Amino acid sequence: MQAGADVLVVGEAAADGSPRPVSWEMFSPARQIASATGGKVIALFMGAGIADTARHWASAGADRLLIADDARLEGVMPAAAAAVLTLVISQAQPAVVLVPGTTAGRDYAPLVAAGLGAGLAADCVKFSVEDGKLSATRPVLGGRALSRVRFLGDGPALATVRSGSFAKAESLVSRPEVETLDVELTADDLRVSQVEITPKGSGVSRLDAAEIVVSGGRGLGKPEQFALVEELAEALGGAVGATRAVVDAGWRPHQEQIGQTGRTVSPKLYVAVGISGAVQHNVGMQGADAIVAVNRDPDAPIFKIASFGIVGDLFEIVPALTAEVRNVKT
Repeated sequence: MQAGADVLVVGEAAADGSPRPVSWEMFSPARQIASATGGKVIALFMGAGIADTARHWASAGADRLLIADDARLEGVMPAAAAAVLTLVISQAQPAVVLVPGTTAGRDYAPLVAAGLGAGLAADCVKFSVEDGKLSATRPVLGGRALSRVRFLGDGPALATVRSGSFAKAESLVSRPEVETLDVELTADDLRVSQVEITPKGSGVSRLDAAEIVVSGGRGLGKPEQFALVEELAEALGGAVGATRAVVDAGWRPHQEQIGQTGRTVSPKLYVAVGISGAVQHNVGMQGADAIVAVNRDPDAPIFKIASFGIVGDLFEIVPALTAEVRNVKT
């Protein structure tokens, strides 16, 4: 399929119906790529009951908005989402397709790429256009190195975008043309459907969209001490996160894990308590606007990426910080 010059951006709604943070971020590289290719930004939003959300989201930089609003797209199941996206690509013939690097996006993007015989770069953090061809940069080896790949051929270039890698676009900066799609799905596309969503743990559902995240690591010593993290998070009005080591030890549930094999977050404030700063953890939170680290080891790697570092005993510092936050709020 001969691709044109446009960039197709796929948005995704969170459990509360609002666009996921990475959906806002994708307009930054989309506008950059479209400027280089001389094309427009086409936005696609799939789901059930998402028309208003789609319009609000697309106003952050789309020239054209396609809405696939259908009850059968509830939960954005891989086969159904792949069918809709494949149809849109065949009709719009974009040069580049950007998919959110979420659990859903990582599921259906490979299906689309395989079906079209197109290239796919996963977990991308940077893009450029050279001689009309897209180049994408993505972390490899647990985030220890960056790999740069270049798309060849005439077909569309597909890429999933890592959350926290780009600045979030502001809404109401564009007035895109809106088109509602007639969704056609086969029985094979609907073999898997969402029955229900069961929340796990308090505050977990807010972790991806939280503006403040307080995370704890092995420096806490034992699971009971995680109460210090919970109390500080509550005082700040934030969500609780954890490192892989803590989760593997059974101190915290997996859905709170932040890092390469867990969640990627990009809050305004990230507080790292007793976290050394292993690369695998840092890749999941280094997109935060500000990082505050509390660790007794002055040589801990976390201080290399921290905006503010506090060297000292966390068992003294964190309770004092929590008390001060509460005093300020009263």
